[in-house]
Parts: sequence; structure tokens; C-alpha cells
Amino acid sequence: MNRFEGFRAGALAGVVVLLSAFVGAGCGAGSDGNAPNAGHTASDREALFDTIMARTARREAFSPEKNRRLQNEPLANMESFREEVIAAETDHALFYALLKTSNARKDRHLRVRPAEGGIATPDAASIGLDNYPDPETAVPHVPIKFAVDHSEPGAYFLFVADVADMAETADIAEVAGGRDAAAPGQKVVRVNGMPAGDYFSLVEPYHRYSTTNGFWNKLALWLPQKGLQFPPEIYRPTLDLVLENPDGSTVSASLPYVRPADLRWGGVGEPAYPGFTRVMETPTFDFYVAEDGPEAVVIQWFGFREHMIQDMDALMAYAQEHDLLDHAVIFDATRSGGGSNGAYTIQRIQPMPFKTTFGNLRISDVTLPFVEARLARGVDPDHPESLRGIIDDGTWLMDWLRHDVVPAVERGDAYTNNVPFKNAHAPRDSDGIIQPAAVHFRGPLVVFLGPFGGSHLDQFVSIVVDNDLGHVIGMPAGGYSNTWEWEEVLTFPDGSPVVEFMWDIGHTLTPGGRILEGAPSEVDEYVPVTRDDHSDYYVILMDRALAHLRGP
Repeated sequence: MNRFEGFRAGALAGVVVLLSAFVGAGCGAGSDGNAPNAGHTASDREALFDTIMARTARREAFSPEKNRRLQNEPLANMESFREEVIAAETDHALFYALLKTSNARKDRHLRVRPAEGGIATPDAASIGLDNYPDPETAVPHVPIKFAVDHSEPGAYFLFVADVADMAETADIAEVAGGRDAAAPGQKVVRVNGMPAGDYFSLVEPYHRYSTTNGFWNKLALWLPQKGLQFPPEIYRPTLDLVLENPDGSTVSASLPYVRPADLRWGGVGEPAYPGFTRVMETPTFDFYVAEDGPEAVVIQWFGFREHMIQDMDALMAYAQEHDLLDHAVIFDATRSGGGSNGAYTIQRIQPMPFKTTFGNLRISDVTLPFVEARLARGVDPDHPESLRGIIDDGTWLMDWLRHDVVPAVERGDAYTNNVPFKNAHAPRDSDGIIQPAAVHFRGPLVVFLGPFGGSHLDQFVSIVVDNDLGHVIGMPAGGYSNTWEWEEVLTFPDGSPVVEFMWDIGHTLTPGGRILEGAPSEVDEYVPVTRDDHSDYYVILMDRALAHLRGP
């Protein structure tokens, strides 16, 4: 068994041949992408690769625990793509070779992006696409969604999660045969003529992920889409599948790619909260109140984004006005993204003081340029007066950069000191203890969690777990969180730009002091998604939550 749970062992020689063919043929859809990269030679590309390796070795804030879990040696894994980069005579071939080189570090945050004046890259809007975007602009999608069966560690597999009806504008005759063969719960056993495990190994180098669960989640997300995350040669005109029914029989399905706007999903396995009524909708969350019985509310959380503070303030005003502050909070983060300022939310959804996450920087050649860029931003002139002393306006961060980071560079330290994460909620000399807000929920906290999201969500969960603030049910989050990234334009030896490349230059530390990247916090009750319970998964989570709230 290789390092990816559920993959077929061995028999991948054909995959290697396919990958080599992609590199030699070029991977672009246009003449620019298939033309030689600005006349540069194999020696130029080797020098470019050497530059990437040297900068990575001196800059990257590696996570030993992540690499142990993934059985990954980042620098050695990157080195394995050297010959592919050198042989990439076209722009698009070079782009995908660099993409795989970057992804070899196994870090969900680190992208390869187009650079002004650089090589011709695939359409930037489709590179690294996350989640299901706006249906009018999304990449083509087959009328099936997939999910991951986590029932047996080491033997994960994808199954059909939902099958779409078609809008009247769609060509129903074209899709009827393949779509009608598929049904929720069927296991994916072959993809485009290949055993599923071999196909997953083929596309794995193009995925950005920090944990095994994170990889499988994105695998399920990307399989039905036809984007430019993968070279076009990987796709067929249709997605050709062999699906296994629960009784062991198989069916074949050939599925066309259509506009997402033409798909009408059944909603199988989507979040639902029987017995609760939605009373508030915001960009940050939807808020539900129990119709009868338990004194509990549900916050269906979408992410820690720019509207979060005002939305949380509105929630607390509503809860106070409707006498809900003594209710238990069920916080559904299974479909949450990342962002910032999660401590602001934790101060309001539970009653106890807590220690926040911490972070640091690895000292390298980019530390002083990083400091200079941050200091140049200065304080935020639009920082609300109501948040003074609660969320940093830039003052706490600049104080740390000047008085801790610069001296660490001068001393030649390996890393800076650890401070409250980005000094967002506390200054550099703080112990990281944060008090609840004046108005907060006073009942117990239950969190639903899964591998769909990560980043700041991972930090949020580590605060809940390490401070024993609540009861977490489901599966660990995606497991990708660092403090800072550094991005710069790579160049050929003659100085001409190639692409923008990123490095992870600092650690996120949990309140308990461990590196969070690639090592998400564990849950209190592990409830894996399987093809048997997928359609009722949220009912199961709610039953577990209410049983916990009732007590023994």
C-alpha cells in the first residue's frame, strides 16, 4: 500500500507512461501554451529548478508531524520532478511540471499562479478552483456528485453521493443513458478505462492537500469537474465510469460535461436539522432555533470572512432580544471555510475564557523583506473604534515585527518567538488568554466537524479542543494552517519571469503548543461518512449532539 489510503498498490507503470506523454506533448489549449517557453533551454529550466529547491530548503517552515503522517520527504519528493521540469519544452508543460513540484510539499495553501510577463498558463480563473463556484461561471460538471467512504482506514473509496436532474435547457437525451445508470451509494471502481486507484494516483500530484482526508475530499470534489487544474489530456469528452452496486454487480456510465447551471441537485446528504427552524441568514452563517423540546440553537457556519464581525454582532443582538443566551449552541462547521478572527466568534458562542493559537516565523532570506512589507502597511485607518483592544489595527503586529522579529534576524535565530496568532487578538507579551464577550451564550457547546475545510477552521477547532470548550462530533478538519506565506515571481537565469511561487514561512501552534499544519485536532466522537449513512449523516450528528446535551 502506498502512502495514500485506499490507492491500489503497484501496477502504475502505465500511469508513469501517461504522465511522460503529457509532458512531451504539452498541456495547453492554445498556441501560446504549446509554443516553446520563450526560447529557453533545458539548462535554463534546470537552473530554475535548482533555484526552487534552494529557496525551499532555506525558507519552508516544514511540519515534521505532517510529513510523518503522509510518509513524505518534501525536498526528495520535489526532486523527483526535476527531469519533468527540464524536459518541459512548452509553456503549459512547464506550468504543470512546476505545479506538481510545488504540490510535492503537501501544503494546501501553496499555489502556483500566473505572473505578469511570464509563461503562458491555463486560464487563471480555473487554476486551484475550490468548492462549487457561481453556476454561471463554473467549470463544466457531470450530473453526479461524489463523496468519500471513510468506514475503513486504508481502504477509502469514492461513491455516488447525488445525481442531478437536468434543466429544460439541457440536452436531456445526451445524458439520460449515463445518468440513469448511476444511483447514490454506488462505488467508483474504474475511471476513464483505468482502475480507480490508478486514476487517483495519476491525478494526485496535481492536488494541493495537507492531510489524507483533505486529499480525498478534494478528489471527490474534482472528479466530476473538467477544469484546468489537470492537463486537458487527462480528460475524455465524457467521464466514463464503472460503478459497483452494494450487491457487487456493476454498471457502466458515460457522463457528459454540462453547464452547472443546468444541473438540479436532489440535495442528498446536504446539511439538515430536523426540528429546527431557520430564523436568520447571513453571509457568515445561518441561524436555527429549536421548534420544540431542547433549548438549543444551530449555527450553520460558512467561514471566518469579512462579514463575520458584523454578522456575529447581529446574532448576539437577536439572541439577547429573544432570550436565547442560555441555550446550547450546536455549531455546524462541516461546510466551513477559513478566514481570520475566529477568537471573536468563540468569545460569543460559549462562556469560558480560553487560550488562543500562537504562531511564529522561520528566519530566512525573506524575513526582512516580509517585515518591511508589513510595516509599510502601517495601521488600518478604517479600524472601527469599537474594536480597539479587541482586534489589532496593525499596532500589535508592528510592535512584534520591530521588537522581536528583527532582533531574531540579527541574532541568526532559526525561528522567531511564539506570539498570539498574528497578534490579531492580543499583543506580543500576552499569555494568549482571551475572556468571553460581555454578551455571550451561556449553555454548552457542540461542534460538528469534517474534512471539507481547514486553515482558520483548524485553529478554531484547536481552541475548542485544547481549552475543553465543547464537544466535537464528526471527523477532523482538513488540517492545513500556517501563519504566513511568501510569494514571489520565479525567473529564468536571464531574468525573464516564469510564474509566481509560494512558500509556507511560519508555523501555527495550537493552544497546547503543537504545530497544527498537517495535524488537525482530533474529535471527541468520531462519526465517519460512509455510503450507508451518507443520506442521513446530519440526522446522525444531531442525534449524537442531543444525546450529549441530555447527558448520561
